[in-house]
Amino acid sequence: MKKLTRHQMRESVFCLLFEASFSKEDENSILETARDSEILLVDDAAEEMFRGVLLHKEEIDGIIQKHLVKWTMERISKVSLAILRMGVYEIYYTDDVENDIVVSECVKLASSFAYEDDVSFVNGILGSVVRSL
Repeated sequence: MKKLTRHQMRESVFCLLFEASFSKEDENSILETARDSEILLVDDAAEEMFRGVLLHKEEIDGIIQKHLVKWTMERISKVSLAILRMGVYEIYYTDDVENDIVVSECVKLASSFAYEDDVSFVNGILGSVVRSL
């Protein structure tokens, strides 16, 4: 498989994380199903990020929780939560992309997949995360 662009990779990881939020399947089964379907493109980088988010999910959720104002984790839509988890993972656990680009890409994903109000919510939370560093 050819290497995905960074945007394609994020979109695939978002889809995998969204699926994981509903599925009782383990991460290996989710990845296998995605690859078999040929609808979702998954390269090594997408798999690494997906597994990384799941590995650090508790820490990532703790970071998100610290930046919620008058919100609880349970109120966040599964779409926004998948995007936030991916964004926080990239901000904290990778160093090959600048944080403002990560935020911008996550906002772009929210614009495509979430409700209009969720776009500013994602931007606000990730912006707060970046400012706290």
